[in-house]
Amino acid sequence: MMVELIVLIIFLVGLIGMGVIIVRKIPVLTELSPQEIEPSSLKKLGKKIKDREILKSFSKGILLQKILSKVRILTLKTDNKTSTWLMKLRQKSAKKKNNFSDDYWEKVNPHTKRSRSGVGVKKGK
Repeated sequence: MMVELIVLIIFLVGLIGMGVIIVRKIPVLTELSPQEIEPSSLKKLGKKIKDREILKSFSKGILLQKILSKVRILTLKTDNKTSTWLMKLRQKSAKKKNNFSDDYWEKVNPHTKRSRSGVGVKKGK
């Protein structure tokens, strides 16, 4: 609880700080003319990246194929693992069922008779 409170306080102080900086810079930005604004370095970097030869031959279709094949492999691996777990569980269940004797209920209560549905019915009234 205390950690969450500290994180919340830090978050709120950060938001207030960003708000103060933005409010202080708005008058300066409104005074600038469009000619004084230089293209951002981010746009320059983006243009340089687009001009590279490697990216010109880049295909979104190939990337999608690679991603889908990786996802398919991952799903096949998980399917294989779950089927292995299921097989082990079924083997354990079969082993326990084999250890269970058919005359168990007769030993437990000799006055019960097993009906066709498997539910015990009282004998002899």
